[in-house]
Amino acid sequence: MSQSSPVKLPLVTPVRVVCAVLLVAPFVALLWVNSYATLTPAFIGIPFFYWYQLLWVVLSALMTGLAYVLFTREERQRKAQRVARGGEQA
Repeated sequence: MSQSSPVKLPLVTPVRVVCAVLLVAPFVALLWVNSYATLTPAFIGIPFFYWYQLLWVVLSALMTGLAYVLFTREERQRKAQRVARGGEQA
């Protein structure tokens, strides 16, 4: 019995590109030290150099969480498509 080969879903999708950008942005922002190596503007007495990095701790957690939600949602959709095409069971 010959089975028709299932149509492959694209590996690179817009959602995956967005996830990659969300995960790479904190690295770029924090590795580009010249962009924040200054004392001003101070925030409640804390120099910019320190509060900028602490802000990125929160932003990184939010961006990672968003990337996780987007990626898992897309994976569920892709699995449903494979099942609907008869390529995979369960």
